Amino acid sequence: MSLVRAHLVNYRCAININFSYNFGFLLAIAFVTQIVTGITLALRYTSDGVFSFASVQQIMREVAGGWEFRFLHSTTASAVFAFLLIHMIRGLYNGSYSYLTTAWLSGLVLYIISIATAFLGYVLPWGQMSFWGATVITNLLSPIPYLVPWILGGYYVSDVTLKRFFVLHFILPFVGCIIIVLHIFYLHLNGSSNPVGIDTPLKVPFYPHMLITDAKGLSYFILIMFLQIGFGWIELSHPDNSIPVNRFVTPLHIVPEWYFLAYYALLKVIPSKTGGLLVFMSSLILLALYAEIRHFKTRMYLRQQFSTRNVITSWIILWVYSMILLILIGGAMPQSVYIQYGRLASIFYIVTSLAVCLY
Repeated sequence: MSLVRAHLVNYRCAININFSYNFGFLLAIAFVTQIVTGITLALRYTSDGVFSFASVQQIMREVAGGWEFRFLHSTTASAVFAFLLIHMIRGLYNGSYSYLTTAWLSGLVLYIISIATAFLGYVLPWGQMSFWGATVITNLLSPIPYLVPWILGGYYVSDVTLKRFFVLHFILPFVGCIIIVLHIFYLHLNGSSNPVGIDTPLKVPFYPHMLITDAKGLSYFILIMFLQIGFGWIELSHPDNSIPVNRFVTPLHIVPEWYFLAYYALLKVIPSKTGGLLVFMSSLILLALYAEIRHFKTRMYLRQQFSTRNVITSWIILWVYSMILLILIGGAMPQSVYIQYGRLASIFYIVTSLAVCLY
């Protein structure tokens, strides 16, 4: 109870914190929802190549409330990545990485764990897009000798692969919970940032000021989830994933979930498989290098460049635009015009990421 009072009641936060700071709280709620619904679905799921697709359909059609848990689990996965990206963009915009280095690095580790967990979970329904998506992504590791057979348990995606992915998909979220605890610890150790970017004595307790604001954001989140689960007003999953696996028929266009499209575009527009893998890994490493910016003058310069007065010319806005363009390119057909735009967006993405690190 003393920890609860210290972190959820008496914790001091700046009075000028705006709504963008609520997405960390919403991310934690979405992450816990994923764990609860995932455990519930795992009670009925069968990780066997013959019965896995049928078990998912049984959950959807025969189990009481099964469709609700399945849609809640798949929809909240999109919410997790939406909140993650908004949370990261807010940290980049406010320069939080420069003086909350351990919190930034722990959050980046959580982002990588979430990417791995989502990819493993996307394979579990064992539909057409799941199977061929797993085949494409795992073959990207072929430049590393013996790694693909070691991961797949063979030379192609099979029942053994599905069982391994299910076990890892079940374990990684609990590792993510540990990282979340460390992230909150490192954040509260130094104190939360604020939109101004400097320390301020104008602070209020977390309760009731921030907790009420978080509750308002939670009510919006529940409303959006209700609309999406009940009415499906946004198309998130590919319809080909409702077709059982056929190893002899390749989908017309292999496309992952929307939160993978930016990185999928990086892999698609680069002709070399090894080069695409290196660019993908470099894009994550560059985010980690932001934590090395600790010089006071550099931080003040970044604060000046990223302030609202320079929003149009700031690097972070270009980074966001390039990310959005890569998402659009990743979902498009691999035609020459989209490949050219994708290469241009990839250059912008890397240049804007390097602009802050190399200053």
